[in-house]
Amino acid sequence: MPKTEEQYQEIRDQKRKLIMEAALELFAEKGFATTSINLIAKKAGISKGLIYNYFESKDELITTIINIGFEDFLSIIDLNRVTPLTDEEFVNYINQTINLLKTNLHFYKLYFQIMGQPEVLKLVENKLMELIMPFMIMMSTYFETKGHENPMAYSRFFGAMLDGVFLNYVVDPDNFPIDEVKDIIIKKFI
Repeated sequence: MPKTEEQYQEIRDQKRKLIMEAALELFAEKGFATTSINLIAKKAGISKGLIYNYFESKDELITTIINIGFEDFLSIIDLNRVTPLTDEEFVNYINQTINLLKTNLHFYKLYFQIMGQPEVLKLVENKLMELIMPFMIMMSTYFETKGHENPMAYSRFFGAMLDGVFLNYVVDPDNFPIDEVKDIIIKKFI
């Protein structure tokens, strides 16, 4: 019996996901510059040519991975909300963010590598800023409701602090006390 269009689409979606997972792992472990399309194909168990059916280039592949990773990170909370975050929503956001970090270690390892590689950062920085600025504004509004004189500075500090926590966890996930640090973050900002 011939496959339906839906079945073909599911197969395409699975192949695309397989390619992205293999690339993410390799980019995170070996770096973007040293990971070839051949290596990604081998890791994914597919031909090099098949990758080009899904992605025009390695640049498009990393851009897609980063965009999806940040969309996942920012989907935890509604950035288009009209009311400031409540303390309960803030705590929920921190809990979900730490859970996302724990379950997507390769993505965050890749993120920190990209931050240190200007040529790769250029590929994704516009999209990153497009995604991050609404988050910063939302957090600024939250800190404003907490009575801080310079809520955008608090928002930037909060983002930088999260980056530091994430980086320390990525470097040493087995020993970094992430749950205890999460509790400290909540206590500090509530």
